[in-house]
This record gives sequence, C-alpha cells and structure tokens, in this order.
Amino acid sequence: MASRSGGALPTGNAGVTPASSTAFFSDPAVRARRERHAAMMDSLKDIYMAKIKPLETQFAFPSFYSSEMSPGDFDSAPLVVLIGQYSVGKTSFIRYLLERDFPGQRVSVEPSTDKFHAITAGRVERTIPGNAAAVDAARPFTGLTKFGTAFLNRFEVAELPSPILDAISFIDTPGILSGEKNRIERGYDVEAVIEWFASRADRILVLFDAHKLDISDELKRVLEALKGHDDKIRIILNKADSIDPQKMLRVYGALMWSLGKVVRSPEVLRVYIGSFWDQPLAEAGASNADLFNAEKADLLADLRSLPRNAAVRRVNELVKRARLVKVHALLCSHLRDQMPYFYGHKEKQARLLARLPQEFSKVQRANGLAVGDFPKPARFSAGATAHDLASFPKLSRRLVEAMDGALARDIPALLATMQEDASGGALDAGMAPVAAGANPFATDDRGGGGGLGGGPDDSGVPWVVDAVEKAKWDNVFVAIGAAGEPPRVSGAAARSTMLESGLPMTTLKAVWDLSDIDADGALDAEEFALAMHLMSSARVHGATSVPDVLPRALVPPSKRPLLF
Repeated sequence: MASRSGGALPTGNAGVTPASSTAFFSDPAVRARRERHAAMMDSLKDIYMAKIKPLETQFAFPSFYSSEMSPGDFDSAPLVVLIGQYSVGKTSFIRYLLERDFPGQRVSVEPSTDKFHAITAGRVERTIPGNAAAVDAARPFTGLTKFGTAFLNRFEVAELPSPILDAISFIDTPGILSGEKNRIERGYDVEAVIEWFASRADRILVLFDAHKLDISDELKRVLEALKGHDDKIRIILNKADSIDPQKMLRVYGALMWSLGKVVRSPEVLRVYIGSFWDQPLAEAGASNADLFNAEKADLLADLRSLPRNAAVRRVNELVKRARLVKVHALLCSHLRDQMPYFYGHKEKQARLLARLPQEFSKVQRANGLAVGDFPKPARFSAGATAHDLASFPKLSRRLVEAMDGALARDIPALLATMQEDASGGALDAGMAPVAAGANPFATDDRGGGGGLGGGPDDSGVPWVVDAVEKAKWDNVFVAIGAAGEPPRVSGAAARSTMLESGLPMTTLKAVWDLSDIDADGALDAEEFALAMHLMSSARVHGATSVPDVLPRALVPPSKRPLLF
C-alpha cells in the first residue's frame, strides 16, 4: 500500500470518488443557484449595514463578542473547517475532494506545520500571506486581525481554480498538539482562533486516526471551544481500512466513549467511518469496502448540501447576532444609567460587574427578553473591563426599533423569497421541484399517508415533546421562515433543515409522512417539533426508532382528534 504521507494523488480511484461532486458543483443549475444566492446575500448585507451595525457601533459590540462583519462574510462561499491532531489526514482529505494538490500543502506523519490554510477559489493558483488577506474586506478574514501578527504570520490563503471551491472553501488547521510547552510556543491562542472560524463555519469536520484516539489537553480545549456549534460538527474516523472489522467495532466504541466525556451534546454526533484519501483500501479493511463507500457517499452528500442551505444558515446566524446585539445594547444602557455622574466610576463598575446575573435578570424582566439570548456573564464582564460603562451613549430607541423592524419584517420577507426560489427550482441536480402538498423526500406516491393511525381514546397521555424541547424547535421553526396564519413551513423550506440531520432519504420521507398529520404538504409548529423529535430519536437510536404508525404519545394533543 502506498504511503499515506506523500506522493501525488493517483487517478482511477476505486469505490466512491469526489468526481461526482466536481460534476455537481460545475452543473449550470448549481451555478445559477449560486447567482441567486449572491443576490440574496446582497439584500442580507444591506439589512445588516443599515439596521444592525449602527447599534453594534454605538455600544462597541465587536470588542465584547464577534468582530464586525465585512462584505466578505456575506459574499464568501460556505466554509468547512477541518480539525484534528497531527497526521489524521486533514490535508489529504482536502486533496481527495479537490482531486489535486493545492499551494502551500504539506503532508507528513509528523507535525508538519503550525499554519492555518484557507483553500479558496481563484482564477490563478497562488498563495496570499495572512497579513495581506486579513486587510482585504472582500475576503471573510478581516476579523482575524484581532489575533495579531503572531497568528497572521502563521495564516495563509491558497487560491486555485476548482468547481468545488467555487461553492465551498476549506480551512485546514494545524495539527493539535499535546503539552503546555507546545501551546505556549505557538504564540497565539489556538482555541480562540478555532472558535472564531467555528462561528463562521457551515460545517466542522473533526478527524480522528483509527490508531490515535487519545484526546490531548489541547484537543479537549478546542472541542470545548466548539460548544454552541454542535449542529455543524461531523466526526470522521479516518484510516479505518487499516484495521480489521472486529477491531473497528472496538475502536468505534472507544471513540464514542472518549467523545462522550468532552462533547456534552444531547444528541449522538454523526460519525463517518472510512479511509478518506485516494489510495486503495488496505487488505485488513477490504471486507468493509461497501460500508466505507456508503459512508463516503453520505459525507459527500452532506457537503454538497452546504451551498443549497448556505443562505438560510447565513440568515439564521445574523438573526442570532441581532438578538445578542439588542440584549447587549439594553445591558450597556441599563448599567450606564446606574453609573455615577462624576466620581467613583471604577468602583461602581466593579460592583455592577460582580453582580451581573442579578442585573441580567432585571434587564430580562423589564424588556421581556428570552433568557437564552443573554451572553455568559464572564464573557460580558471580560469585554466590559476595557470600557468605562459611563462613557456609552444614551440608548437610541430609533436604532432599536429599526433593528426590530429588520427582524420582524425585512428578514422574514427575504426568507419568503428564498422559499419561493427553492420551490421554483430544482433542489438537487437532476431532482424535480417539490410540488405543493407533496412529501419533499418522496420518490413515489404518498401511499396511505404513512402514519395516520388509530387507537383507543386516552386524553390523559402527555405529549413526549415537552415544553423545553418544543421551545427549542420553535426557534428553528421561526428561523427557517415559517409564514402564514397559522404559521407553517413548506416542504421546500423544511427540506434543507431536515437534510442536515444526515439521515437517509427513506427515513426522512417516513418522518415527513408521520409529521404532516393533516396531509396539507406543510408543517405547523407542532408538526415541525414532532418531525425534529423523530429525527433526533433516529440519530440516537437508529432509523428503526421511527414508527410505522404514530402512537398517541407522539401525536400533538391538538392533532389527536384527527387521528383518534
């Protein structure tokens, strides 16, 4: 078997190859969709610049949280960040997808580089130093200037022509090391940098070598920095062809056990198993070829979905940012009003920051805000130490109302346009548009409606989707563009979100049939929450957990008269 650490990529790959992805991203229909996406991002950019950024500027939001958004943050292709310890195959994975080398790459079995590489589309093949890339507002990297020259000297952008890079950009991070000495010698905070990229990423791929499952202290800190981005994370168990099937079961179990101690997610993370590079399978794992090919196909399908879902994800991220901006402005205004006029600013500010949880509660109750929209007190306090709260201006209600108008009218109108675009054109290459009233995952007739079952009347049975879970899915329901009276999401709008689960199309079809209880081709808030609950269960317990017929406990109480 050829060495994993070097050499040009061979042609004539066996099994599932990225060639289908290259064809997909160069398809004219896909290019047309990207053009429509660019127009929508221009509208979203205008909303941010006119109605959100002014409030950010007034209360120094970027110095507390995320840096100011630049045009590149809206115009850039979806971002895929690869993370892992050294020699787990991150660079080889990117080469495998591109089917070619890229400028600045270096592959070896030892820690080969301490650089972050951004691999993006360009007309010519070239490398751009980090300091130059970070001052170009047309690129999504201007916020990296806050990490200083020590980091920017270790960051570079590789540009090259590629159909895949026209639709997706990659961030190849340096191998995670172990030991405090290595962390200090980096000269920059690698966890903070990765957190910055994670907040802007559309997908985060965490790679593990089947022979190196230990999670070092630095990798543990990096994984903890990814909290809040669980929906973006995919785990890859790479080089799995080098172990036999029996050992692979133990390796997979050991990986899940190790991850369970670090990633505190209520859902089991999706793990792709295989050998993600362009070399023949090793003899030890050749008997698992069908499994590896199926896993590769699923992973490629997940990545192909990113451009299609990018617009909705950008909107969702901007809505979350806008809510935090409003909370931040109200907090700063509230604390400012308690500061003395002339003397004792420093002492008073220290006392206020020491009791931030109580001050947060006052602002939350006074303005009817959601508790989940508030930052962590430690994060706010760290930002506030660089400012005199008394120096902040008086809160402009006009700016708050302008941003509220963006959230209530402008962004929902843009989402409605996205829905119309999705329902009016093919969602995938070679796939027909979703017809009104149809299951968006159907490849055949609906049959009997799949899930309209009966049962004895028992009104005392509670709904398995409790209030906490329902509130969680309600936020998603609103973010993806629920519209109408009562609000509903169409099959086209729900399809993108449901595809992100990584579940097979047959399972998603069954989930839709069960959840669309009134068979009107759209999901209201309760039906949508049911769909999300069924998908969460399927990801944890497998597709067999999706029932053929809904038991009473799964049916929303308001829908039970339709079925029982």
